[in-house]
Amino acid sequence: MTRVRSRWSRSRPEGPSSAPPSAQPAPVELDDCLRACSVHSGKLVGSLDTKRIALAEALRQLLAVWATQDQQAAPVTAGSLLRRTTKAATGTGGSISNEVLDALLNVGNKAVVCGYDDELNLTLLITDTILGQRRNSRAGWRLRGRLLEAMGLPVAAAEAYERYLELTKEDGFGVRARVDGIHAATKARGEMLALLERTVPDSARYTDEPATDVWAEGLAAHAVGDTAGAQARLVGALLAMDRQATPEQELQEAVSHYLDLATDGQSRPSAELTQALALYADSRRNRMRGPVPDPLFGGVQWLSLGEFRNRIAGKSVCLIANSGKVGESGMGSRIDGYDLVVRFNSYRIDPVHTGKKTDIHVTIHKHAYNWDQPVDIRLVFSGNSPDWKYSVRNKLVPGAQTYINDESLRWPVRTLGGSTVEQLTGIPTSGFNMLWLLDYLDVSPTLDLIGFDFYESGAYRLPEAMKLAITNVHEYGSEKAWVMERAQSVSGMRISLR
Repeated sequence: MTRVRSRWSRSRPEGPSSAPPSAQPAPVELDDCLRACSVHSGKLVGSLDTKRIALAEALRQLLAVWATQDQQAAPVTAGSLLRRTTKAATGTGGSISNEVLDALLNVGNKAVVCGYDDELNLTLLITDTILGQRRNSRAGWRLRGRLLEAMGLPVAAAEAYERYLELTKEDGFGVRARVDGIHAATKARGEMLALLERTVPDSARYTDEPATDVWAEGLAAHAVGDTAGAQARLVGALLAMDRQATPEQELQEAVSHYLDLATDGQSRPSAELTQALALYADSRRNRMRGPVPDPLFGGVQWLSLGEFRNRIAGKSVCLIANSGKVGESGMGSRIDGYDLVVRFNSYRIDPVHTGKKTDIHVTIHKHAYNWDQPVDIRLVFSGNSPDWKYSVRNKLVPGAQTYINDESLRWPVRTLGGSTVEQLTGIPTSGFNMLWLLDYLDVSPTLDLIGFDFYESGAYRLPEAMKLAITNVHEYGSEKAWVMERAQSVSGMRISLR
């Protein structure tokens, strides 16, 4: 690394600002926000970045909702088309309708995933707009926290996350772990910087100077062999970055670079430097997954595709849907009679109806339901490798499972058996991913589905998960057709594929 920014460098969409954003929103008019979204949509035309393509589609949907509400709010004339504004669109003087709110949140979530300055600035504008009008929007505060983390402002992110936690009874997204991780990481980083300042007292003379300049001087001194001068300037630059609100990612990169230089050529670092390395490791680890009592997760073992096959071979398997009719089935004892019982995501246990046995918990990476329930095997599915790794690091509960899948089992529908997006265009459900995996391996003499009506009878989940909508991103019809084509028999609640 040769350069580190010493001040917040991202400008807000309304104009440059010398201060970084905070957890508290700034007032933004809805029409200004939607105009900015419209302008940004035009900037994405022709982009080959898959994340920006997804953002462009979310923006298209937002603008379609905006236009539809405009047409419903007033007669469509040549003059009204030219004067189309948000106030007319919502019919409430510029306030956010539920439809526009959902579309804005979708855009914000897609934009923050992109991670580029332009998209982060757009998300900042969106969260300012949402929280300016709906101060108790849980989704708005969680998005604000994600944004501030992406901007390298963990303390402000924790404040936004805390507001989210105040507004929700159940933490289905693992936000509390994020907050705990931020606080623990910030504490470890502060202790590390204080240790470096005590170890290199000459660094204090540089802490009030521009961090970028001091850092460059330190690297130059190191290049010519001036170890003491380099050390004083580099540590002084780190302290200046901390005081000058340098984005967290840049400060972490600078600390890593300094520790590399400080330990280069040393077979046995000093006690102070060893302690600094340990504190740096604590900071990074806690920021990634939060503090855990057992960093090895209770000795959990990785499970590959081949190892999973060996563990299920020759055993009867049943998959239990989270459907409404399962909650009144009376099949508990029959379900517990299978060798392996598979449950999904936010499954709910009622021994009389659902049975009480769970051998395999299958979950999408986004949710944090039932991760603490003891099972033999936990399979975490995700269509995105970084998201999968992040979730496993942050949500896995030590001692709650014996085996966790590796990436060979991360997204079976797309990685096993030759399925293509053209064949199955929707995002596969957790149940369908698991069923595809079991059908592909074909080592179970009995493979039964219990209660799979593809949510025709509604959902039966943990109480805190019942508020979640039955999402429309999955193609339940296509999945049902796939299942019924392979069904050997259908009897009441049970569909048998073997």
